[in-house]
Amino acid sequence: MAQNFRLRFDASGVEQELRQAAARGLYLGAEHVLGVSNDRVPLDEGTLQHSGTASVDEADLTAMVSYDTPYAVRQHEELDFQHAPGREAKYLETSLNAERGVVLALVAAELRRALR
Repeated sequence: MAQNFRLRFDASGVEQELRQAAARGLYLGAEHVLGVSNDRVPLDEGTLQHSGTASVDEADLTAMVSYDTPYAVRQHEELDFQHAPGREAKYLETSLNAERGVVLALVAAELRRALR
């Protein structure tokens, strides 16, 4: 005697949970990159370092790390500027490139938590 079963799966809740988890992971990753970048950012009075922020656009699942001073871009791009030991131009770019694996691991960990 054969029995028939019907299963309905509504994935809309899962999708929302995964999106929120990905956004949390991206934020943690952006905060991590900001911390590493703050250790490399040119330092005089600390204004540039203290202007750094991390944020996430959950709709686009895009993370941002930014510094908000009039000279942030110039300090980042000018390779000829002299900096204190351990401080450098390209402070944000090199931090992101160096920490890419950590960021991916943070996002993956948040997604795994959401799937439990």
